[in-house]
Amino acid sequence: MEFLIFGFFTGLSLILAIGAQNFFVIEQGLKKQYIFIVCLVCSISDLILIFLGIFLFEYFNDFFTKQIELIFNILLFIFLIYFIFTKIRSNYSNINFEIRSKEYKLKSIFLKTLAFTYLNPHVYSDTVFFLGNLSKNFELADKYSFGIGASISSFLFFFILGYLSKFTSNYLKNPRIWKTINYFIILFMTGIVFFVLREIINYY
Repeated sequence: MEFLIFGFFTGLSLILAIGAQNFFVIEQGLKKQYIFIVCLVCSISDLILIFLGIFLFEYFNDFFTKQIELIFNILLFIFLIYFIFTKIRSNYSNINFEIRSKEYKLKSIFLKTLAFTYLNPHVYSDTVFFLGNLSKNFELADKYSFGIGASISSFLFFFILGYLSKFTSNYLKNPRIWKTINYFIILFMTGIVFFVLREIINYY
């Protein structure tokens, strides 16, 4: 039981840091667009990566780890530039707050969720490499408990984050507020772009 609790609080402490993926979940919650699907994809992805790290970490070496991180940093940089460009082009002045989530394309939201999840190198550093390294000397049963605890924290976090944002959106039915949110997202993602760019430059 102690490894389950340990895994839960360790996973929660890692995921609480606001990053591109978490911010995307918040945005989808505010927009009420396929919140369940977005939260489910993020949660299941974390579960897969957590257990991947727990059972395969011993096969990774430092050089290979750095190579993977560089590749995903470059891919994330390109994706974020595209995402920011689409945000700049978007216009919330004529937004229809009565549009239901089913009218949005599920495929587009699904692919964006996958991109924010699997193109983010910090998802791997937190789940695969950090949790994997932390649990590498645990007994097999303890590894399972630790992984389940960390996975539970991801499920709780993403669904609370998504649906809490949905609840909050009921008080934000104002085009001016949505424009402000959009500008903040652009500013936040731009900061992440510079951070990722610095990571790429530091590799060399």
